[in-house]
Amino acid sequence: MSARLSAVRAATSADARPLVLHVMYRFDTGGLENGVVNLINHMPADRYRHAIVALTEVTDFRKRLQRDDVDCIALNKPPGQGFWLYPKLYRLFRELKPAIVHSRNLAALEVQLPAWAARVPVRIHGEHGRDVGDLDGRNRAYQRVRRFYKPFVSHYIALSRDLGDYLTGPVGVPAARVSQFVNGVDTQRFQRQQVEAIPGCPFDPASHWLIGTVGRMAPVKDQLMLTRAFIALITQAPALRARARLVLVGDGPLRARCQALLDEAGMAGLAWLPGERGDVPAVMRGLHVFALPSLAEGISNTILEAMASGLPVVATEVGGNADLVTREVSGLLVPAAAPEAMAAALLRLARDPVLAAAMGEAGRQRVERDFSLRAMVARYQGLYDTLRGGAASDGEKN
Repeated sequence: MSARLSAVRAATSADARPLVLHVMYRFDTGGLENGVVNLINHMPADRYRHAIVALTEVTDFRKRLQRDDVDCIALNKPPGQGFWLYPKLYRLFRELKPAIVHSRNLAALEVQLPAWAARVPVRIHGEHGRDVGDLDGRNRAYQRVRRFYKPFVSHYIALSRDLGDYLTGPVGVPAARVSQFVNGVDTQRFQRQQVEAIPGCPFDPASHWLIGTVGRMAPVKDQLMLTRAFIALITQAPALRARARLVLVGDGPLRARCQALLDEAGMAGLAWLPGERGDVPAVMRGLHVFALPSLAEGISNTILEAMASGLPVVATEVGGNADLVTREVSGLLVPAAAPEAMAAALLRLARDPVLAAAMGEAGRQRVERDFSLRAMVARYQGLYDTLRGGAASDGEKN
């Protein structure tokens, strides 16, 4: 870490642009991290400098950053509460003198206290989604943790109405201190003129109907439900065995379990589980329908990417999914942990390609209208500017 810290310290002393420190638990493949990368890559370089602080580790995902003035710092924190990390974070904030510390999700909320102690003028915390330990926001311990850190946070960003209501409700944050933002998607990177073969995929989109999902294969994403839905789909409509195929892109603890389910059902040859891929736009261009079986979500980047790619979406009605997918217009919504309902929705689209195509087109139009990267960047930059102005005024009063 010392070399990276020295580089950021040198840049701080030589560069008058205000520094934004983006703090997260781990900088690795994921929707939250992808949103940070998109924000940094597309924000005008003359406005802010950026650095990333990962409480644990920084992976090769950093290569997605397109600017050469963004440093990444890994603190290598072991699991558990990081009170012992406070002195290190305090020194880090005092040395780098960031204008803004922007933490994301509960695992990084603890940095707000040392940021306050180090007199960082603007301290933002973003709530991007929930994990399997708090699917409905009723975990009292998590509520108490958020209430404890509430005095140290200048402003909150909620990525869905559900998360915004959670902050202003059980956590007790005044509404004036909460902004609701949605992610943006690169509509140039995610688009297609026609269905294309996915590189390395054994299935031919000209003769097969590909149901796919993309994401880390962790319990909260519940790819097991989608796998069970696919098995139910083929069982209920045996004629689809000749053309329906399942594509599960991602890696994690559920990958082997999904494969085992398919093996047991005798459907291993109908599915492709390639692990993590760096060419998600190419994957989206090869699918016919995108499915998201999550138990909890904030605002899903992969739903936005699928909509931008002209795909109809079948998603669970959790978190911010209903904020993105317009029921019966750009896709279908089903209950969480309900493979039979997912199977029924997929069957409906398989039997009605005209409806599926219309939903895909409606999704693309919605993304172009409401979820562009330019609009997202403008929202964040506007909030940064406003809060920095307010912090300066408060400083003058003091």
